[in-house]
Amino acid sequence: MPSVRLPDGKDIEVASDARVIDAIALIHKGLAKSAVAARVDGKLVDLAAPIDSDADLFVITEDSEEGLEILRHSTAHIMAMAVGRLFPGAKFAIGPVIENGFYYDFDLPRALVAEDLPKIEAEMRKIVQEDLPVSRSVQDKSTAIANAKANDQDYKAQIIADAADDTFSFY
Repeated sequence: MPSVRLPDGKDIEVASDARVIDAIALIHKGLAKSAVAARVDGKLVDLAAPIDSDADLFVITEDSEEGLEILRHSTAHIMAMAVGRLFPGAKFAIGPVIENGFYYDFDLPRALVAEDLPKIEAEMRKIVQEDLPVSRSVQDKSTAIANAKANDQDYKAQIIADAADDTFSFY
């Protein structure tokens, strides 16, 4: 059974098939509820990441600066999903986190107007209420580009093509 070392030096044992969230729940159920990610041996991971060997664990919570950045990033993706539902054929460019929130560049059939914002927000709330499963996949560059093009997301295909990375994570 793997052993997880906490920042205070305490070690806890986890099951051989444990995920990060399982280890956090062993520490404290409340901590598991406020966790948004973790660092395992210094590497940023999501809560579903496996713990398959001894590791150092640092929990990132929603009330930390890093946690807020992760939540903003996730919220940008939820907004993109909402815009995609409300504006079929929407093309997505970038949606980075910024100092006081996030933004997303869209190519839409028409310009957004102020009246669209409550509709987008309502659709975002609906998506959150759907409690959709979230899973991570990793794709090599050529597969990621091909998938973006297959989904008619030319901007994303170009962003991936221009990136120096060889692999890309998708949720």
